[in-house]
Amino acid sequence: GGQQQRIALARALASRPKVLLLDESLSALDLKLRKEMQIELKRLQHETGITFIFVTHDQEEALTMSDRIAVMSKGKVLQVGTPSDIYEAPLNRAVADFIGETNFLEGQADADGVRL
Repeated sequence: GGQQQRIALARALASRPKVLLLDESLSALDLKLRKEMQIELKRLQHETGITFIFVTHDQEEALTMSDRIAVMSKGKVLQVGTPSDIYEAPLNRAVADFIGETNFLEGQADADGVRL
């Protein structure tokens, strides 16, 4: 498991590109191997200095793998920021929904203020 991804990554890095696009490159791996490959990718990125553009639909993976995140929906960029920016201050409901339901609080707003 993961051998094909490692070979493809080695081939891509051999030409020393300035930018490397990784499009859902870990999605077919089981959780244990995915975590191992995440560590390996971060190590390689740090060692080579190559910019990695990492495409994923997995919010945990996005938050742990990235220095900066662009949250997109239907081809539009909704927010760009650090993982903590995205997690702590989503700009809209779509970004908050990407991060997960833990960011949603039921509440009521009226002239007296907001009640949760």
